[in-house]
Amino acid sequence: MNLADIIGNEESRLARFPVAREKIFLSHAAVTALPHCAAQAMADYAYSSCKDHQEFPEFMEIMNETRRLSANLIGAEFSEIALLGPTSLGLSLFAKGISWEPNDEVICYLDDYPANVYPWMELERVGVKIKYLKPEQPGEITPELVESLISEKTRLVALASCNYLTGYRIDVDAIGKMLSEKNILFALDGIQTCGAFPTPVEHVDFMSADAHKWLLGPMAIGIVYVKKKNFDLLRPTLLGAWNVRSPDYITQETISFHNTARRYEPGVLNASGIVGLKAVLKMIQEIGLETISERLLLLKSNLVSQLESLGYKIHGPKDGINASSITTFNHEKQKASIVFEKLNEAGIVSSCRKNRQGEEFLRFSPHFYNTEREIDQAMGVLAKLSH
Repeated sequence: MNLADIIGNEESRLARFPVAREKIFLSHAAVTALPHCAAQAMADYAYSSCKDHQEFPEFMEIMNETRRLSANLIGAEFSEIALLGPTSLGLSLFAKGISWEPNDEVICYLDDYPANVYPWMELERVGVKIKYLKPEQPGEITPELVESLISEKTRLVALASCNYLTGYRIDVDAIGKMLSEKNILFALDGIQTCGAFPTPVEHVDFMSADAHKWLLGPMAIGIVYVKKKNFDLLRPTLLGAWNVRSPDYITQETISFHNTARRYEPGVLNASGIVGLKAVLKMIQEIGLETISERLLLLKSNLVSQLESLGYKIHGPKDGINASSITTFNHEKQKASIVFEKLNEAGIVSSCRKNRQGEEFLRFSPHFYNTEREIDQAMGVLAKLSH
């Protein structure tokens, strides 16, 4: 499978992405519609499960292959991948699993998605001090800004790879390298880039990313990454017969965890979700992440140009290394929530979001299978509303 096979053949595109038969789906930064490959794999698994127990022998290999594909996507090792979701579960495991000292400091961003704020905020109960980044523009987290808040007490920095509202992509490598040199831990919410843009973890200690956005996968299953040197540092906080060694299902007198990231998987996994995740990871690998990234920035450029011609204001990067497919906009003469409903009535799936001040925004987030024709159709609806 390659991108040309999808974009250049409408029959093939609609077969692979059935949602496009009835809607123009521009909301992948929210919750994706499943591609056919994922839905079919999950349906096949469900049917197989009514003929045998749900963890039939073939599933164990499917699980291992999903770990391998996940590791390849982010540049990790097989042993560093746990298959858990949603994203908030992984982030909470990171926050709860470290032995904190009073007056340790954690740096994060209050206007990140709440799932990457509350787990750290809760640490104030054990004496950890939370310091919040204050960028000049929403989501614009630079290495220099992060470094400006670091003190000798800074223990960890928790960031999102891409801001969910403005689409600003941080420089994960540069920030991670700087933190590594200072022996500061780096936790990453990778859900808004995994499957869309490279999300390298060479200089990341922990990462969590559910599959239900840019990975085009099912909900409540995803990739949890823990750098293997941190296995002893990050103690599992959910325990069961899967991650604690229990030979022959017999409880042992002491707790001994598995020596891979399986130590963070306490019990029976989301098998159906793993099957769906494997299918979309294979698809992304076949198309190529670099190809997908280039396609998304091309669609972004088209969106920005047409939106600005209609008088909409773009919030967040329009192009360059910090841009993403997330395109957030509003109009001084239109209420975004009303436009959102009109788009929905026209079969165009978008998102409506607010900032802390209550200002409303529309958000388009197309994926690689969206076409220029679909973008033009969406702009046609907006053009009518503008007049």
